[in-house]
Amino acid sequence: MSKMTPQEMAQKIGSGLLSFPVTPFKADYSFDEATYRANMDWLCGYDVAGLFAAGGTGEFFSLTPTEVPEVVKVAVDETKGRVPVLAGTGYGTAIAREIAIGAEKAGADGLLLLPPYLTHSEQEGLAAHVEAVCAAVKIGVIVYNRDNAILQPDTLARLAERCPNLVGYKDGIGDIELMTRVYTKLGDRLTYVGGLPTAETFALPYLDMGVTTYSSAVFNFVPEFATNFYAAVRKRDHATIQAGLKDFILPLIAIRNRKKGYAVSIIKAGMKVIGRDSGPVRAPLTDLTEQEIDEVTALVKNLPAIRSTQQAAE
Repeated sequence: MSKMTPQEMAQKIGSGLLSFPVTPFKADYSFDEATYRANMDWLCGYDVAGLFAAGGTGEFFSLTPTEVPEVVKVAVDETKGRVPVLAGTGYGTAIAREIAIGAEKAGADGLLLLPPYLTHSEQEGLAAHVEAVCAAVKIGVIVYNRDNAILQPDTLARLAERCPNLVGYKDGIGDIELMTRVYTKLGDRLTYVGGLPTAETFALPYLDMGVTTYSSAVFNFVPEFATNFYAAVRKRDHATIQAGLKDFILPLIAIRNRKKGYAVSIIKAGMKVIGRDSGPVRAPLTDLTEQEIDEVTALVKNLPAIRSTQQAAE
């Protein structure tokens, strides 16, 4: 069980960079615990404010409800309290509650509530979904505003009144007007997390709206670059930010956008490039081609030049 209160967890994750470690699989697609432990221990050596086990980049959608708490337990055991560990949960309300309870028992410090599976709902139904998950656990819950689960400011405000452990809001849609209305309505009641795909591209404008942190998928395989980039965002170092976007993030996005589902696949490709092969993605996702992996390799090899640019800017 977590020793952090929901408010302590929210304060901690709002203080720095966040990331979603990939879930390693063996050739037969079973969970590769040994590789996961090694990856988690390595990532904890960098300046990161929280790690999300079995999150989106961790292929939550391809894990079974039984596997999620198992992955979380390994993450909690390996990080040894060095950073907060949050777990993904989602699908229908009954399954989301079940996973949430299992993750809490596994020692998670908090939860990221992903959108319900497939179905679209009215605000009343979405609110009931969030409230049911919050009521099932004592740890903090971050709601992920994305796709078919877009909570409006008034709905969030009512939930914040009824659910003391609802402590975070992750934006995954990029609606600047909605984000502004949410922040104006709730202020410091919630911790705000940037959650758009490749969040680095939106990090600076979101910082000006009160979003102090974001989840970096590339932290998985270029943690030094990711932490340097985050530091530049917090200092509003435009030269460093533009160099990082131009020389690494935007070319990586160009590869990612070639095929559906590559947002996860490209991160696993990056793990392979740096010698931390974490296996294939599970279906229905597909892995990058060998040619595309070579392109990612070239981008990673050019990172020292990017770091030099950053150091010069400082």
